[in-house]
This record gives sequence, structure tokens and C-alpha cells, in this order.
Amino acid sequence: MTTATVSGYFFEDLDVGMEAVHQKVISESDIECFAEVSGDNNPVHLDAEYAAGTIFKERIAHGILTASLISALLGTKLPGPGCIYVSQSLNFRAPVRIGDNVVATATVKELIEKRGRVILECDCSVNGKTVLDGEAVLMVPSRL
Repeated sequence: MTTATVSGYFFEDLDVGMEAVHQKVISESDIECFAEVSGDNNPVHLDAEYAAGTIFKERIAHGILTASLISALLGTKLPGPGCIYVSQSLNFRAPVRIGDNVVATATVKELIEKRGRVILECDCSVNGKTVLDGEAVLMVPSRL
């Protein structure tokens, strides 16, 4: 595997199949801070009594909070600093609860040399079960 530069991987350093992982245990504070920053105060995220009456039976994390772990992974590890999001598809498969350890994985699926873009398969899992997946397209700087 090629080592990352100070500004992340250059396009020329990427290969199909490269993979990186980022993980985080989701805390009550994470959910509360995300609600404050985003303005998404849906009670399924913040009110235990309300959430008890839903299909989830307890508070759950915002889906986009989970997806933000993919953003963190792409922006810091693969391809890393210097990359720019073009698009991201997301499929929400299962809820994330307080205390869940979310493992975000990104794998290089395709390199589009003419446009300097990389397509990555993205997955977030809890205890080996996918809770979110999708595909990201990023612009990646060239060293040329």
C-alpha cells in the first residue's frame, strides 16, 4: 500500500481494492450535539419516552450522524486531506443506538483517470451487521 502524503493520497497513488476503516462508539452526547448543530430535534433521537413508543423502542442516532463517519474516513484517511466530495448515495439498513461501535469502511471501487475521480464503496456496520451502505464519488488531487 502506498503511504499517504501530507495532503492525503494523490490520485496516482490510489489502486482499486485499497481500503480504510474508521470507528466510533456513538454516545448520548454525540446525538445531542448533532441535534444542536443540525437542528434535527426529532424526538426519536432525543426523547426516551417518545422513542419507547416507536418501532425502535429506544432512542436512535441520526442516520446522517452515522453517515458522517464515512465523511470523516474519506477526508482523513482514504483518499484523505485534499479530496472533495462530488456525491454520496446512502442506504439506511438498521438503526444505530447509544453505545454502538460503528465501523465505517471505504473501499476503492473504480478510478476515473480522465476526471481525477475515485468511486468508493462505503459501509457502516455494528457488530458485523451493515447499518448503512452506499457509494461515494470524490475528486482527488493529482501530483502532476
